[in-house]
Amino acid sequence: MKKYKYCCIGAGSIAKHKHLPGYSVLDDVEICAISDINEAAFEWFTDKYPGIRTYTDHNEMLEKEKPDIVSVCTPNKFHKQMTIDSLKSGAHVHCEKPMAMSEAEALEMIAVRDEFGKELMIGLNNRFTNEAFFVKDYISKGHLGEIYYVRCGWRRRRGIPGMGGWFTQKSMSGGGPLIDLGVHMIDLSSYMMDSPEPLTVSASTYRKFDGCKTRSMSFDPNKKGVFDVEDLAVGFVRFNNDASLSFEVSFAMNNDEEEWFYELFGTKGGVKYRNGKLTIFSEMNDTLVDIHPNTDYKTKAIDEFRHFIDVIEKKKRCISPPEDARKMMKLIEAAYESAASGREKAYNA
Repeated sequence: MKKYKYCCIGAGSIAKHKHLPGYSVLDDVEICAISDINEAAFEWFTDKYPGIRTYTDHNEMLEKEKPDIVSVCTPNKFHKQMTIDSLKSGAHVHCEKPMAMSEAEALEMIAVRDEFGKELMIGLNNRFTNEAFFVKDYISKGHLGEIYYVRCGWRRRRGIPGMGGWFTQKSMSGGGPLIDLGVHMIDLSSYMMDSPEPLTVSASTYRKFDGCKTRSMSFDPNKKGVFDVEDLAVGFVRFNNDASLSFEVSFAMNNDEEEWFYELFGTKGGVKYRNGKLTIFSEMNDTLVDIHPNTDYKTKAIDEFRHFIDVIEKKKRCISPPEDARKMMKLIEAAYESAASGREKAYNA
């Protein structure tokens, strides 16, 4: 059995709670090294993964370790360059979402992937849940009919992820909840519709909570720092198949509770996904029925990390390819441009 040498760039929470745990349980993956400019971040990893080697320079790690697979788990600003560096070193890359800061950066990454003949997968983890697998399969069997309208979002009551950290600095993140949370639910909704081509995007963004002292996510109320991203984004997308989508995403707003959701409205039925739970709206024996699928399987129907190994080894079709993530970056850019101008933006303008 081939052992894939694995390295991770970035020693933050997404590496700690997603990528390292995900790859470490695979028998054919060997956890080798991690890089980060913050040496203090290494202590947790060296305790959890004895023998893991640490680097403060990712290029040094790539040169010395010669990994087969690299995860890019850095702030958004560095996704492009670190993915390109890893691809050029001969590694396959699993890059976290959002793919990049712009569509142009995403296209550069795809071009380097093609040039060096490696695989590139984007960490759109919501495509890999049991619920997503069920709904995608349910739709493929025609149970919803034509999906003509989608409503989706991720609304936090108080959830700005670290005032003054990289999430609240546009130069590091590219934006606020739209590029951080919206990329999840807008992507998932589009994925369920077989990714139709957007025609127009209309959006508004707001920043109303930069002086608020109540937070719910890793927030130090005494910390001073840059807050130049939106805390709420709302918008509307028209697609080339006459379908439309509305979205609402927030780091903070005065709503009742945090919720992440999508609702699919079709000619034969509907789906509501909210905070991990599914409801199917349909008809049976001339009666309206609500169905609550039990998707609490003991194992995931599709595992993101096993899937990437299968993409590399067995040439399976990638479930979250960079081509889809590139389209999402273009849509997000169009939404920000619409919000800045106060006008609807043509997607292909």
